[in-house]
Amino acid sequence: MTITLAQTPSLPPLLARGALLSPFKRPRPDAEFPRTRLVLPGVRVDLAHLAAYERVCGFATGDDALPVTYPHVLGFPLAMRLMSGRDFPLPLLGLVHTSVEITQRRALAATGTYELTGYVEGLAPHRRGTEAAVVSEMRAGDEVVWESRSTYLARHRTGSRTPPSEPVEPRPPLPAVAEWRLAGDVGRRYGAVSGDRNPIHLHPLTARLFGFPRAIAHGMWTVARCVAAHGTPAAVLVRAGFRAPVPLPGTVTYAAEGGLFELRGGGRVHVTGGVYPLV
Repeated sequence: MTITLAQTPSLPPLLARGALLSPFKRPRPDAEFPRTRLVLPGVRVDLAHLAAYERVCGFATGDDALPVTYPHVLGFPLAMRLMSGRDFPLPLLGLVHTSVEITQRRALAATGTYELTGYVEGLAPHRRGTEAAVVSEMRAGDEVVWESRSTYLARHRTGSRTPPSEPVEPRPPLPAVAEWRLAGDVGRRYGAVSGDRNPIHLHPLTARLFGFPRAIAHGMWTVARCVAAHGTPAAVLVRAGFRAPVPLPGTVTYAAEGGLFELRGGGRVHVTGGVYPLV
């Protein structure tokens, strides 16, 4: 079923609904999930909001082209409407963003008009719980110019039927490029521009409710910060996996070589990713 929306969903009521329903959710990978496709036509970018996003994530401001990660923020209210609903089987509170893949087919003008689509692609077992895949698409006219696929993890006991995780081939660490000192309010500042006010990102006290000793950075902030430092062509595929939480405050090393990048610190690799030009 496709539902066309007249306006962008308001995030605070969705967050409140998702929080209230979370204790009643019993996640499992074989649960039913919503098959609805939400469509929001006539989307225009608020240039002041765009500039605030660029500052928080380290992009240069004033460029007419949208950063490759910015449409994720535009599509986030659609994803939130889907994930906060009664028919979404995972609890919204405590969901952890585990990966993202973004395909941008050409430069996107900040002054353009677009149509957004969001839907849940499916559920899958994870060694620590259940993952949901959520897809966002952005069209200019009839052309899909940008799309992303994000996975979100609800942590829970899995039992003996959970398949083992695939072994990861070790690779030498990438060369260090810069050291970043991350302030304790990074989660609150990114939450303000993205609308993602998951309590695991905001304060140590609220993060502890979900098993984190400190607040952790948003996955999309870490990948946006890396992409801002790396740079991207107009037509590009960006992949990132969030392997370990980035605690706030903290210090991380940004490393890159060729099209690959990573964030590491404290003997752990937090984020791995790559930037691949489309031909």
